[in-house]
Amino acid sequence: MAEKVAKLGVEREKDFMYYVKDGEVWKVQRKQPGVPKGRPEKVADGGFEVDTNYIYFVDRDGDVARAKRAVGGQKRKKKAAKKSAKRRVAKKSARKAAPKSRKSGAKKKVAAKGGKAKAKAKGKAKKGKKR
Repeated sequence: MAEKVAKLGVEREKDFMYYVKDGEVWKVQRKQPGVPKGRPEKVADGGFEVDTNYIYFVDRDGDVARAKRAVGGQKRKKKAAKKSAKRRVAKKSARKAAPKSRKSGAKKKVAAKGGKAKAKAKGKAKKGKKR
């Protein structure tokens, strides 16, 4: 997918990031906690002109390569967007149609966990606090 522009054979070091700027290869130390920001250093002069329709980078071999720039991002599927919009409308209408009371839901959860005795005890405790 990428095509080589200049064969430079740059020796890459692990702690450095390499990039192409104005037809030249530069390196800068990677960010690390507790280490001050490094200054960029010119590694090699590529001797080529940069086209704005391409992205230039240093490949694994240490050569400069370029790939077509994806302007505007990837196109989205239209069918998937319509389906999700319909689902949202259906969910909203379902919520409005059947409102649930909190008290009945809380009693059901308590009854499911420990039986009716615990639900009655909790109800009595709540009544006592209100007075």
